[in-house]
Amino acid sequence: MHPASEQMKTISSGVSDIVPADAMEAKLSQDRPLVIKLGVDPTAPDLHLGHAVPLRKLRQFQDLGHTVVLIIGDFTALIGDPSGRSTTRPALTPEEIEANAATYMEQAFKILDRERTVMRRNSEWLGPLGFSDILRLTSQFTVARIMERDDFQKRYREGVGISLHELLYPMAQAYDSVAIKSDVELGGSDQLFNLLAGRELMEKLGLEPQVCLTLPLLEGTDGVQKMSKSYGNYIGLTDAAGEMFGKVMSIPDTLMLKYYRLCTALPVDEIEALEAELDEGTVHPNDAKRRLAREIVGLYHDPGAAAEAEEAFDRVFKHREMPVEIPEARVERADPVHLPAVLKSAGLASTTSEARRLIDGGAVKIDGEAVDLLDGTYDVPWEAVAGRVLQAGKRRYARIVE
Repeated sequence: MHPASEQMKTISSGVSDIVPADAMEAKLSQDRPLVIKLGVDPTAPDLHLGHAVPLRKLRQFQDLGHTVVLIIGDFTALIGDPSGRSTTRPALTPEEIEANAATYMEQAFKILDRERTVMRRNSEWLGPLGFSDILRLTSQFTVARIMERDDFQKRYREGVGISLHELLYPMAQAYDSVAIKSDVELGGSDQLFNLLAGRELMEKLGLEPQVCLTLPLLEGTDGVQKMSKSYGNYIGLTDAAGEMFGKVMSIPDTLMLKYYRLCTALPVDEIEALEAELDEGTVHPNDAKRRLAREIVGLYHDPGAAAEAEEAFDRVFKHREMPVEIPEARVERADPVHLPAVLKSAGLASTTSEARRLIDGGAVKIDGEAVDLLDGTYDVPWEAVAGRVLQAGKRRYARIVE
């Protein structure tokens, strides 16, 4: 095992909290593989870099010689994690949970070492519990303690309903820690309450309590909102290499070091050296961001794909050329044709409303020329788009075919 001080430096890089920090150091000093837990409720099938933050930290633990236990919350997904929710989360069907879990694991192993990852489902131990078992567990918690959660307090004050099963969620997640005798549990900064519930339950049941390690929420490409598909500011783990490279290049410079710490596999010392170079002005921010984009694309594709993505990026943005490969989009012929509908049909805009905003903002080009609709109808002759390359924003292209 690596020395405890060396491990602590790696583990603490980029984290929000380690509670309690001295307990983490004590566990690392035991010179044994620790059991590192991450519980995942498979509520969404597609992962982005925000979801990957705890997975990247798990990989650091694996590389230090510890045992990672990834718990698929197939049972707790039937409840739905109420963390940060203003309403009760809709329940998923078992079929939806299974489909999401399969897709999640396929993407998670882009980061984790499959051979060193223990997979468990919490239905293994939560499913067999009888009502008397539930009563014994609930006796370890008080209503006042559960209601300390900010989201529950807010909903209670505003008269928004809180279902009884939601109050049991922290207890169920805590019992996961008991079942696998967790040493360390990871979660987002919004998960600290649930993680502390696990520590408390382990202590009450006579087990060595786990350490709670929380990670910050990752802002998206807009630099403001947390990364989310609903905000349109996400970088997906399955994005094409060129798209991923371009999205990383679009993040604000102020977020670069956070992305380096949370989204790359670079050693901590190397990141700290880069931070010093940026502070001293000996490395240009654009060069640092290009390296960041190459590192991230290389992780989810390969270094060759990262180099090709950088070349494609330069063709479009540095040399003002179109990409070499442009996907074709089949659009039903009409004359005139409604341009927002064409953009939506070609996948260049999610809705016709978004397409109109892009057109109005001058972000739509046809064969490299900005669209200028003088009559305001958004209708153009079919010949104006047929066989031509439509561009929406900086990175989305499609050649329109019938």
